[in-house]
Amino acid sequence: MQVFKRDGRTEPVQFDKITARIKKLCYELHESVDPAKVAMRVIEGVYDGVTTTELDNLAAEVAATNAVTHPDYASLASRIAVSNLHKATKKSFAETMEDLHTCVDPVTGENASLVANDVIEIIRDNSEFLDSQIIYDRDFNYDYFGFKTLERSYLLKINGEIVERPQHMLMRVSVGIHKDDLDAVVETYNGLSEGWFTHATPTLFNSGTPKPQMSSCFLLTAKEDSISGIYDTLKQCAKISQNAGGIGLAIHDIRATGSYIKGTNGASNGIVPMLRVFNDTARYVDQGGGKRKGSFAIYIEPWHADIHDFLDLKKNHGKEEQRARDLFYALWIPDLFMKRVEENGEWTLMCPNECPGLADTHGAAFEKLYMKYEAEGKGRKTIKAQELWFKILESQIETGTPYMLYKDAANGKSNQQNLGTIRSSNLCTEIIEYTAPDEVAVCNLASLALPKYVNNGEFDHEKLFQVTYQATINLNRIIDRNYYPIPEARNSNMRHRPIGLGVQGLADVFILMRHPFDSDEARTLNREIFETIYYAACTASKDLAKEEGAYESFKGSPASEGRLQFDLWGVTPTDRWEWAVLKDEIKEHGMRNSLLLAPMPTASTAQILGNNECFEPYTSNIYTRRTLSGEFIIVNKHLLRDLTKLGLWDDDMKNRIISANGSIQNINEIPDNLKALYRTAWEIPQRALIDMSADRGAYICQSQSLNVFMENVTTAKLTSMHFYSWKQGLKTGMYYLRTKAATDAIKFTVDKKYKTTPQTETPRKSIQEMTDEEQAAMACSIENGSDCEMCSG
Repeated sequence: MQVFKRDGRTEPVQFDKITARIKKLCYELHESVDPAKVAMRVIEGVYDGVTTTELDNLAAEVAATNAVTHPDYASLASRIAVSNLHKATKKSFAETMEDLHTCVDPVTGENASLVANDVIEIIRDNSEFLDSQIIYDRDFNYDYFGFKTLERSYLLKINGEIVERPQHMLMRVSVGIHKDDLDAVVETYNGLSEGWFTHATPTLFNSGTPKPQMSSCFLLTAKEDSISGIYDTLKQCAKISQNAGGIGLAIHDIRATGSYIKGTNGASNGIVPMLRVFNDTARYVDQGGGKRKGSFAIYIEPWHADIHDFLDLKKNHGKEEQRARDLFYALWIPDLFMKRVEENGEWTLMCPNECPGLADTHGAAFEKLYMKYEAEGKGRKTIKAQELWFKILESQIETGTPYMLYKDAANGKSNQQNLGTIRSSNLCTEIIEYTAPDEVAVCNLASLALPKYVNNGEFDHEKLFQVTYQATINLNRIIDRNYYPIPEARNSNMRHRPIGLGVQGLADVFILMRHPFDSDEARTLNREIFETIYYAACTASKDLAKEEGAYESFKGSPASEGRLQFDLWGVTPTDRWEWAVLKDEIKEHGMRNSLLLAPMPTASTAQILGNNECFEPYTSNIYTRRTLSGEFIIVNKHLLRDLTKLGLWDDDMKNRIISANGSIQNINEIPDNLKALYRTAWEIPQRALIDMSADRGAYICQSQSLNVFMENVTTAKLTSMHFYSWKQGLKTGMYYLRTKAATDAIKFTVDKKYKTTPQTETPRKSIQEMTDEEQAAMACSIENGSDCEMCSG
């Protein structure tokens, strides 16, 4: 049998060469990793005319399949895949960028450069230096699934063939951000390639390219309630989506159904037909030529007269013309609504055209204006506040949305409160920024890979300070380097210069330090980590202001008066950092950035770096991961190592965890300390997650993408959770409601002897169908949120 080599030559298949290649890549891996076992499976797949690339791909897949035996098999899989890419690509960064710069359209032959002219000039002028700084061995630090994510979506291609290596990408990103500031380029490259932090996906995609759109989030408010205004807003959304930005759109001021239209002497059709147009735009204008559909989150306040129609838009049943299922929905909730629900009071629905100004006020000013309109009888309809509340819960239980954000907390604790009333958050509920007709808010993101800062059971706050400082400088620089799809986005970003720093792998940190997720030790560390990040970001922003001046709208902000985020929460920080000195320096020199922290979901970048998402607990200890090659079973790598150490890991244990839907709580052989450490998001009281969000919230000047997990969701539990979040002062009360299906969520095969009996789901009742006792229990959960089963259990 013959094998085709990469240079086109053929040679007879030599099985010992296959084994030797795999064995060579097993250095420093656990002794349970068996290269012969992988080689045997590869040899079974050999056929006459097979290519060496195909053999490597097969070897990597075989090794990845065995990662369920030991996580080091995933490292072997990654090494094989990375080695394969290295053989197929040029080593020189400068030469690779030259190839990308001279890329042409394969059909027309026209220039289709993938590297910006100014960036390639800098690379040409410093080619030897930049090439000498790259350490290609760091490519081998990615696990298989992280590397495959890079291959699939991030590394630049010419005619469908990958030409970049991961280290090339990171150097391209660094040069794109810092241009000819070579010291900053190298510092950023090392921070990224060693895995201390990562920039967000749009930055990794686009930095250094001819259109460097590096921002993740855009926030808009509908320009005006007219055909021109609505379609101008639609065009803005289309242009942002075309350039891979996620959108948050406030529609509070769009008039309700039946409102008088002066220009035509007709009546408005309300928000639903308009949102169906936005829905179709999101489907049509995908993010960069087929990568994924556009993503728009629509924000509305609960006094809007079309609120009932709004809550039905994502449901799976009902008339198609009353649905817009590709959009995401969010509520921007004033405190007054929560108070009315709590006291079982009445709630008046209004049209913004007939009751203007509600979206432009918050706190006491909003309440005064709203109650004035009520007293004047200007409302459209008066209902029981709890009737609308249950409609909200019904939608959340069915669709996981709408998101819940609290308008008064978001405004009252914002460093941008001097600009005016903030009208919405973004697609992922962590960005809270001011918008206006001439300002589209923008945010550039990066996340800190927290497990890197754990060293011999200690958390390294000094290193976290250093890297956060560097990441803040980078995000500030991106504001100046960025390509803005619309001028209103540039206006906003240049005036206020907000950035968004987040985290990934907080759950991994707790496991590495042996703290159960809701333990006192974890809660303390959670606070300390975010205090350090906030202090470092404030320090960097203050130092930038010394050099470049404060951001344009700094005067009048809370920070300009010496009030930082924890002051707005009424919290006293620890004495780890010199806050008093920093506040005085900020009052003197200002800050370069109005906002700094915004812990985001980190779905893709956490997968690249092999960390759990953002600040969330693990949702399961065993799950499937899909690649183009198929599905792989993945076990929590920390648990796998712990059980292997104890001699408890085998196929029997794997099947028992699968049968328990990823839980280890009812497996007798596993010691209690590990059971406490490896509880999943479904097994940790939601009250603990909310408390931790509130604790770190004192150091988060934007907000955080807080998901809620409920296994057996009821309206009583959900009400209790929402009221607890609101009373804790959270800005984002809920991103998604994650619920578990009645049957097992893990869909792969286990031996029949391990099967558990699936539970059937009890049909949900509407409030009209509830008994008096059930309604009383519901009221009880509103009044006594802290005593609720959900929050205490």
